[in-house]
Amino acid sequence: MTSVALARPRARARGLTLVDGLFLVTVATVTFAKLQWELAGTLSLSDVVTAVFLGAFLLDRVEREDSGFPRIAAVAFGFFLAFLAVYLVGFFNLDTAQALAQWAKGMVKFLLHFLFLVAGAALIVRRGERFYWLTLAAFCGGVTANALYAVLQLGFAELTGGNLDAAWLQPITGGASQINVYGAIEGAKVFRPNALTGDPNHLGIELLVPILVLLPIYLRMEKTHRLRRWLLVTIAFLFVMQLATLSRSGLLGLGCGFLVLLVPYRHLLISRRFLLPLAGVALVLLALVARRADFFEQVIRSRLSTEGGGSSTHFVVYGFIPDILAVHPLFGLGLNNFSVYYEFVTGRTNFGPHSFYVAVFVETGIVGALLFLVFLVWLFRRLGTARRIGRALSEAGDPVARRVRPLAWGLTAALVGTLVANTFYLTMTFYYFFVVALLAITPAAVFSARLARRP
Repeated sequence: MTSVALARPRARARGLTLVDGLFLVTVATVTFAKLQWELAGTLSLSDVVTAVFLGAFLLDRVEREDSGFPRIAAVAFGFFLAFLAVYLVGFFNLDTAQALAQWAKGMVKFLLHFLFLVAGAALIVRRGERFYWLTLAAFCGGVTANALYAVLQLGFAELTGGNLDAAWLQPITGGASQINVYGAIEGAKVFRPNALTGDPNHLGIELLVPILVLLPIYLRMEKTHRLRRWLLVTIAFLFVMQLATLSRSGLLGLGCGFLVLLVPYRHLLISRRFLLPLAGVALVLLALVARRADFFEQVIRSRLSTEGGGSSTHFVVYGFIPDILAVHPLFGLGLNNFSVYYEFVTGRTNFGPHSFYVAVFVETGIVGALLFLVFLVWLFRRLGTARRIGRALSEAGDPVARRVRPLAWGLTAALVGTLVANTFYLTMTFYYFFVVALLAITPAAVFSARLARRP
């Protein structure tokens, strides 16, 4: 911690650097899954920027002969080594060239994303409070930009029946993508926007994070604050777009996260500050639905039904867990190898596990599942520490407490919501979750400096 305290003033004085910029660009683009290219494998924009960032980060540390490493980054690096060990042991359970190829793809992603978590933790703690807020703004801004593209994508499809991705994205990436077509009702197609994520359910689950993080900050923000109105508009807009995805997993996660926020903010969640904007959104939605009542009634009934083949698949995949654990109980089939096993059993190719927890048990076994549980406990403990720091700052009369404690509660709710949503879908292996983890582990280290400076 001494090295951090010595380096922080110097970092503040020199403003944003190339390393900082690369870091913020990465954070802003982690949900832009469609921005990828097939060059000796799938190469996404965020992965390219990550590789450049990690190289620049390492070079910067070497040039400045800076060996200081904050404790939070050291613990994250310890988890990196533990997960790496599990995945390397799982390597010996691979038995086909296809399995090896999938394992290698998963390993490259893991190395990039977890090392970004480690380096990002060191960078945020070193750069201080302002940089943390910039990181949060970059992430929420990236998700909001995704939602804005979803509006354009949905509007273009509804008005013309065309594919906006083909006009805007395909010339850039060379890959084929389009808005999701859920079905048709009396000849009218039902579109589900997926924006830059590739799947409407992915978009719905990712949207719940900024909604739940920003909501308590908005509720506790001063009425005269210049950002309060912008936060309100952003939250309302993201909520409407989440409804547009028709993602059951996304709404389930949002609902569970909202229940978490009821614990500390139940008095604010029944106040005019929350209920009036919610009523405004509801009126707008009712006006839109009323114009095509029969159409929306059938769509909603379809999404609430659990009798379709898609719904049953989410439950069927859990049946693979005991089958795999009977053969490879400790370390599973190997990283990123569920699809290989599924193809062997069913003949269907390119099929994911439809649940993060199925993926954990099938691909990493009992040891991997227990390790991830310990990792989650660490995330929640760090958020608990941040909440306590926020309370201590409030008792000390520090005005930043109005941001820190709501931030910690919002991140706790977002983490709970993401965990619940991943019961029947798979997003926690995506890059954005590592950024969520980064945002969760660093506030305690960043804002504790205020308590240390107080007499």
